[in-house]
Amino acid sequence: MPEVHPNLWSNCLESLARELPEQQFNTWIKPLTAHADDPAGQLTLAVANRFKLDWVRAQYANRIARVLEQIHGEPVHLELVLAPRETPSSTGFRPPLAVAESAPEPAPASAAPVPPAPTRVASPTAMPRNRLNSALSFDTLVEGSANRMARAAALHVASAPGQLYNPLFIYGGVGLGKTHLMHAVGNRLLADHPDARVLYIHAEQFVSDVVKAYQRKTFDEFKERYHSLDLLLIDDVQFFANKDRTQEEFFNAFEALLAKKSHIVMTSDTYPKGLTDIHERLVSRFDSGLTVAIEPPELEMRVAILINKAQAEGSTMPEEVAFFVAKNVRSNVRELEGALRKILAYSRFNQREISIQLAREALRDLLSIQNRQISVESIQKTVADYYKIKVADMYSKKRPASIARPRQIAMYLAKELTQKSLPEIGELFGGRDHTTVLHAVRKIAGERQQLTELNQQLHLLEQTLKG
Repeated sequence: MPEVHPNLWSNCLESLARELPEQQFNTWIKPLTAHADDPAGQLTLAVANRFKLDWVRAQYANRIARVLEQIHGEPVHLELVLAPRETPSSTGFRPPLAVAESAPEPAPASAAPVPPAPTRVASPTAMPRNRLNSALSFDTLVEGSANRMARAAALHVASAPGQLYNPLFIYGGVGLGKTHLMHAVGNRLLADHPDARVLYIHAEQFVSDVVKAYQRKTFDEFKERYHSLDLLLIDDVQFFANKDRTQEEFFNAFEALLAKKSHIVMTSDTYPKGLTDIHERLVSRFDSGLTVAIEPPELEMRVAILINKAQAEGSTMPEEVAFFVAKNVRSNVRELEGALRKILAYSRFNQREISIQLAREALRDLLSIQNRQISVESIQKTVADYYKIKVADMYSKKRPASIARPRQIAMYLAKELTQKSLPEIGELFGGRDHTTVLHAVRKIAGERQQLTELNQQLHLLEQTLKG
């Protein structure tokens, strides 16, 4: 077998950068390092830590091997290994007010595991009110493919604060569980380190605190509170848009916390580079750790959420009822919970057992709105407008990618958002066979799990169609 050319990996990187969305490439592929002394026909890539190694192996190894083979001309044996561990500069929380004069670089992702419990004793008055909801834990979070990566990253943060994925940036649409994950991190850390300084806060409250500090001239107290935390959990950072002074103060807090090896977890409705009217230097800080998405829950996950939450309410939801509700409430966990509350209340008020018929009655208004608002025709028009093609192209036999791709997306959305069968959808797309629709649905569903940009587009289209 011929030797691997020294430039093989750099050429592979260039190819993968063209294939993958920028966010995926920068997070998972770009940080990989190739060994220079591999045997003939082999390429070894070093990965920073076990979590990233498992994820790259599962999600990208086959694609990397395919690109290597295309460039090399024959198969290349790909090895993924852990990068050598580095000795961390810090092994635990630093005293809360010992902020360094200049912020050192964050600890490498391969730094030491769980830090020992802090040795300081905090007085009750020194501890900020953490605002955590103790009911929101990892145990009460239903896991599925939609949130598995984000949950795994959050668990790592909770077990090794200040060491792994700092900052952790979680993004996704409303009601998908971002806030639940943040509370779970804070609750787990406090369970392990009861005297840790933890604060959960919404971005709007941070803005309010900045305004009050200005009005009352209490910036020393403001900085003492935020700069002395061990873990800051801040929700919906997109609310910082156009608030220059708030962004300045958050940047200062960010730098101070990283300098003392404290951890920052943030959420947003979009990925860092998608944020608008946020200073570039702040966006670059958001993007400097690990960015993970939470997707809308898939059918099986929605079913599990309904059954688990019904049990938590002291009721039993039959599986067939959970499937009926999950197929009709698709957008997010919050809407699922609302539907469940309606069903439970309707069941108790009427003293009837939960059944599909009862669920249909309890959700009559919701089902009526869905059926009235979302049609295949409205999906075709919305998708055509979004991708700047003619609605007539949805029914035509034209097959260029600029038309075929939006058509497949519209077919996928028609299957997801309406009760139409595959043959019925095919008929509405110019008399196409149901196997054509099935191929489109499977293709887009598979790519949605892999391509962040496509998932964002689909989420936007779904929200537009649902009003």
